[in-house]
Amino acid sequence: MSSLSKLYLLIYNSLQSLGWGVALNKILISLASERSFHGAYASAGDLICFLQTISLLESVHGAIGLVPSGALFPLMQWGGRTHFLLAIVRQIPEVQELRSVFVTFCAWSVSEVIRYSHYAVTCVGIHPSWLTYLRYTAFIILYPIGLAPGEMWLMYRALPYIKERNLYSELFGQLHFSYYYFVVVLLICYPFLWLKLYLHLFKQRRVKLVKPKIKKKV
Repeated sequence: MSSLSKLYLLIYNSLQSLGWGVALNKILISLASERSFHGAYASAGDLICFLQTISLLESVHGAIGLVPSGALFPLMQWGGRTHFLLAIVRQIPEVQELRSVFVTFCAWSVSEVIRYSHYAVTCVGIHPSWLTYLRYTAFIILYPIGLAPGEMWLMYRALPYIKERNLYSELFGQLHFSYYYFVVVLLICYPFLWLKLYLHLFKQRRVKLVKPKIKKKV
């Protein structure tokens, strides 16, 4: 990898880590000041929408070989999160104050601060063992929390509003399929799609944390 590519990745990952850290700080300040879980979107929603949208670059990085992760798994995660944020949460004000938003945003923010920080220091050849361990361990707890009481529960709560307003009827009307039923099908498929990503992370964890056995010379 060229020095220019390393510099670009260092800047990108550092800014993402900083951005998610700021988002988490905003959420916690809102919680402390208002003593309520309902202000997460109002305090950090716009910033998180922006950070999540530009993370599409990670699929591009994988597609062009800038990083070894490939494009598929980053694209799957980007698609699921971005749909959740921009198509549902951002468009339905009634769900923005649900506790599920707080749960999701906190789980995402903590995991992304760890992930991007790890990527950033790796770009400059630093490999702190504690950060590597966090990078490939914290997801075990954070990902299920972000999924079940976070994303899936909020999408379920959003269904009545989607049906009542016939959301995205112009787009889905051409497909002879309502967005409401699209989200229902998505909720059914979500755990299986998510499990594929989750198991992929466990595979990465084994590669990064399990030391290979050294064969003894006979």
